[in-house]
Amino acid sequence: MTSVTPWRAHCASAGASAIASVRATFGFIWRRGEGKFSLLVLAAWIFVCLLAVFWTPQPLSQSDGYNTWASPTPAHPMGTDGTGRDMLSWLMAGSGTELQIVVATCLLAALIGVLFVSFSLARSGLVSEIAVVITDTLLSIPIVLIALILAVPLGASLLVVIVSCGLSYGLNLARIAKPAASLAANARYSEASRAAGSSRWHIFRAHVLPNLIPVFSVQLSICAGTAILAEAGLTYLGIGVPAGTASWGASLSSSASFISIFPLTVVWPGALITLVVVALNVFGDCLRAAVDPVVNSGLRARGSARPHAAGKVTAGRKPAGEAATDAAASDEAVMEEEVRL
Repeated sequence: MTSVTPWRAHCASAGASAIASVRATFGFIWRRGEGKFSLLVLAAWIFVCLLAVFWTPQPLSQSDGYNTWASPTPAHPMGTDGTGRDMLSWLMAGSGTELQIVVATCLLAALIGVLFVSFSLARSGLVSEIAVVITDTLLSIPIVLIALILAVPLGASLLVVIVSCGLSYGLNLARIAKPAASLAANARYSEASRAAGSSRWHIFRAHVLPNLIPVFSVQLSICAGTAILAEAGLTYLGIGVPAGTASWGASLSSSASFISIFPLTVVWPGALITLVVVALNVFGDCLRAAVDPVVNSGLRARGSARPHAAGKVTAGRKPAGEAATDAAASDEAVMEEEVRL
């Protein structure tokens, strides 16, 4: 019982600290004008996704062959497409498909990024060099070619979009995060933990991964917007979302040939894609500023106040006052690595 209580106290303290960090980050984003815009757009997008699960203005299976390419009316606020389906209902349902693609792509990209970063930090120089060579080689393959290769056995499906985008973005994420990971792996707290007998897995999990969260969160928010654009492009080529599945890319590709005759059928999905992608990119920029101590003065204040509250630092654990300094140094290392490459 004596060991359970400190463990619970540690978990409660870590959870409270994580919640406070998330609230402070989103509070910083909300105080910026562009950040408020991105949060409102993303919140509306998620709300529509949830709403479309239970309700749409018209049933998705309903089509009126005598009312194709109709202009907006009270019954069809965004008109109808070439098969007589309600555009508003179809776009509402498509928002859920886009969210599935974004979430699955980001999870796969994060998994691949962490995997290749761990290989690049291997003690064996040969393993590290092989990981770098594989990363650079696969990065030279475009997403379209990967999707074409996957489409041969799988056909047009969401899996093709998710795997091709997740693989490409995950490798790029590993390349960007490697300088920050190397900096954390060679930091003083990692050396202290190594001297205390901690395993390489413990050091990577306890000290390297937390330092990768800012880099990953910013890059994944940008990858999310790129995944929506990739879905629209791959669907237009016929190797993305299969026919009959609601998505913004499918609505856009099915109406692109009639843009000069029925422009609104292209304007609606194109406007939604543009709005959400811009919101995701702006959110990524605001998130980058929120985790940067140079821009976020509150982050510097918290980082400088923690050492006085902590009192002392135990061996093998990251000093509380070094969080802001290491984050700034990590960003500088990433920039230097990108310039060198």
